[in-house]
Amino acid sequence: MTRRETLGARAPVTLFHDGHCPLCQREVAWLARHPRRARVRLVDIQAADFDAEPLGSSFEAMMGRLHVQDDDGRWFVGMDASRALYAVLGYRRLVWLSTLPGLGGLMDAGYRWFARRRVRLGRWLERRGKG
Repeated sequence: MTRRETLGARAPVTLFHDGHCPLCQREVAWLARHPRRARVRLVDIQAADFDAEPLGSSFEAMMGRLHVQDDDGRWFVGMDASRALYAVLGYRRLVWLSTLPGLGGLMDAGYRWFARRRVRLGRWLERRGKG
């Protein structure tokens, strides 16, 4: 899949998020207030009844990177999951910019750096009173 295919994500999308991650919690709260919130279904992968196996994945894989599934059943993972999510929310121009050569690679690398540290960064921000 190419980065630009994320622009074709079809709503509603299902966002599989880590309900224990402070930064993820902030994003989910923002999505719950978003004017286009009906375009996104939220699934907390930390919920006791969540099982990744029927989705063809594992809890560990889904914890490692963001996962979004669109209405056509296509999976978007990592930075592409963010792109697909924001495309269906109406931020297509920003998503398109994030796919440009050079910038797209930098954003992908930045996402990988962030994903490995997201829980630690969230806790650090909470301690500083900004969470």
